[in-house]
Amino acid sequence: MKLAGAPISWGVCEVPGWGHQLPPERVLAEMAGSGLTATELGPEGFLPSDTAELVDTLDRFGLRCVGGFVPVVLFDESHDPADDLAGPLDSLVAAGAGVVVLAAATGADGYDARPELSERQWETLLTNLDRLTEVVAERGLKAVLHPHVGTMVENRAEVDRVLAGSRIPLCLDTGHLLIGGTDPLQLARQVPERVQHCHLKDVDAALAARVQAGELTYTEAVAAGMYVPLGQGDVDIAGIVTALQDSGFDGWYVMEQDTILTGEPEGEGPLADVRASVAFVTGVVAGVTA
Repeated sequence: MKLAGAPISWGVCEVPGWGHQLPPERVLAEMAGSGLTATELGPEGFLPSDTAELVDTLDRFGLRCVGGFVPVVLFDESHDPADDLAGPLDSLVAAGAGVVVLAAATGADGYDARPELSERQWETLLTNLDRLTEVVAERGLKAVLHPHVGTMVENRAEVDRVLAGSRIPLCLDTGHLLIGGTDPLQLARQVPERVQHCHLKDVDAALAARVQAGELTYTEAVAAGMYVPLGQGDVDIAGIVTALQDSGFDGWYVMEQDTILTGEPEGEGPLADVRASVAFVTGVVAGVTA
């Protein structure tokens, strides 16, 4: 199984004011110490932008880079998202990554609100998805779209619109899909050929329902502990992994348990939850392959 980590599990996020940000040295050391051998890059500025320094940093911790999360504005016909992608793409190519994880950003900070798109804006978004897929492929990587709360592709109707109107594969994020109203297991079974990257998250469904009802913002729910270690929430992680493995999925599973730190963590901090998630998903895969 290709199992990787992501800095967001340590509270490292691209959203301004998200919370206390741990240094790369601690995050990467704990990631490697938990048994993970690979990572996504994290937000811009977390790891070195100089490509040689980036590669050296990952090598020092014995980690490879599998990809990176890149939010880009896709619906504005006056804006070229390829310009926003250029820097991250250079870093991912240099680091030997295989995947660019795109999100259809709103253009505003955070994930607590989003506008409604016109038909013309949707056409621009879908056209840009196919164009960026080609841009990324020309550099030897694969682009996938990440349906994500607070972006222009959040709910099942929007996911279906992308599936019908573009060629881009998906990043199956088990948490964001559930919070956005999509059953991730059902989606994995319905379109296995479109799932080429996976973010594994488990979710407290009661808090997710409060986000859906407008009682909590997404950020408030994350701070309240909406994401829990794999196997301790309401997402059928075992079923999803089994379905993907049975369909011949050969991509990476990236463990992500989004968290917000209010200060320097005591004891193991986020590492304790990462260890629990690694143990759970490793057990699931052992059962699938037995």
